[in-house]
This record gives sequence, C-alpha cells and structure tokens, in this order.
Amino acid sequence: MTFQAYLDTIKQKTGLSADDFRRLAAEKGLLAEGTKPAAIIAWLKEDFGLGQGHGMALVATFRERPVDADRIDQQFAGAKAHWRPIFEALLSTLHDNGPVDVAPTATYVSLLKGRGKFAIVSFTADRMDVGIKLKDAPATDRFEASGSWNSMVTHRVRIADPAQLDAELLDWLRRAYAAA
Repeated sequence: MTFQAYLDTIKQKTGLSADDFRRLAAEKGLLAEGTKPAAIIAWLKEDFGLGQGHGMALVATFRERPVDADRIDQQFAGAKAHWRPIFEALLSTLHDNGPVDVAPTATYVSLLKGRGKFAIVSFTADRMDVGIKLKDAPATDRFEASGSWNSMVTHRVRIADPAQLDAELLDWLRRAYAAA
C-alpha cells in the first residue's frame, strides 16, 4: 500500500482528512513537544479504529518536516513490500524512546533524532539491513563493522527473519538514538 493509499483509506473509513486529524490531535494536546507517536496511534486506534500502518501514516503528516512519501514507497516496491509492516513496527517501537524522523534516499531510509542520524535501513527482497551509528561499540559477529557498505554508520546487521528484530538489536538502536 502506498503512502497516499493509506491516507485515501483513512478518508474513506472516517470521512476525515489528514488535516482534520492534525486539528483534532492539536485540540487533544497530542502535538505537544515530547508526545510520543505511540500515544497518537493509541488515540487513533481507540477513537477511530485505525491500525498501526494508518496511524503511522497520519503521524508522518503531523511532522513539521515533510516526508518524501514517494521515496518511502519506492523502498517497498515489488518483492520488498513484505518488509513495510516490519519497518513500521520497528519505527513504532523506536518512537517509544522519543521522536524519530525518517529521511528516505533512493537506496535507504535514514533514522534521525532531530537532525542527527543514528541509523539507516535498506531493503532487498530477502533482507533488511540495519546500519547503526555507535562509534564506541566493538564489532561482533552479528553487529559487524559497516565497512564499505555505508560510511555514515559504524555497524551493520543483516535481518532475514523478522524474529531477528529482537531486544539486542533494539538495545543497540536505543543506545545510538541516545548518542545522536
């Protein structure tokens, strides 16, 4: 499903546009500094019956910095589409630590804390690669040195199964977020 398809489905289901939801969220105080996306998604689920993906699409429209929706959609084109809900769940989990912005490029999505990049994620049909920027952490078998894969990060984790998005990986991402 494309980003615009999410917004179209939300409009069909609720009769409300993204601007309407932004206004309602502001009235409820959900756009205040420090509000976690999980709180907004819980409200959208409870009051409007919207799911995680639809909630994340609306949260993206609430940001001051617009997300290039077409580039996000390109990341999940064709055989890579099955990674989208897994990526969205990862983002939702990371949002519990604070605001995470995304900045898509043609080949990967940067994860940002403010303007500071703390991770990148790229996709193939068979794998999701997570690059983590954590300078003082030694490489391991699983958290290998990023090497020539991408010089913007220090480590690379290859994910072939969603079960590999585990507590250890989340801990590394949280530490990188805190350091950004």
